[in-house]
Amino acid sequence: MTEATTEIELEGNDAGGRYVLRGPGGAEAEITFRRPDRHQLIIDHTTVPDVFRGQGVGTKLVARVVEDARAAGVKIVPLCPFAAAQFARHPEWADVLKQ
Repeated sequence: MTEATTEIELEGNDAGGRYVLRGPGGAEAEITFRRPDRHQLIIDHTTVPDVFRGQGVGTKLVARVVEDARAAGVKIVPLCPFAAAQFARHPEWADVLKQ
């Protein structure tokens, strides 16, 4: 991955948005989310184009959501199967998982 693609950006508003990592040729890896209220964030979908495969980009995106949720005191509902699988693999993220 090049230097220009290492920054995950947050785009959105109080209702929802996405975390995106841009790569070569305009490729974008992203996690989309909704905010039904100020206390929770619902991860809807994760997309990782082939150009990013094998680099842990999907996990990095989920980790960024977790980091931001911790800082904001928000709980996460991982509806996306990929995000749910990552939460199962990372018990250290349980503090932000909405039960």
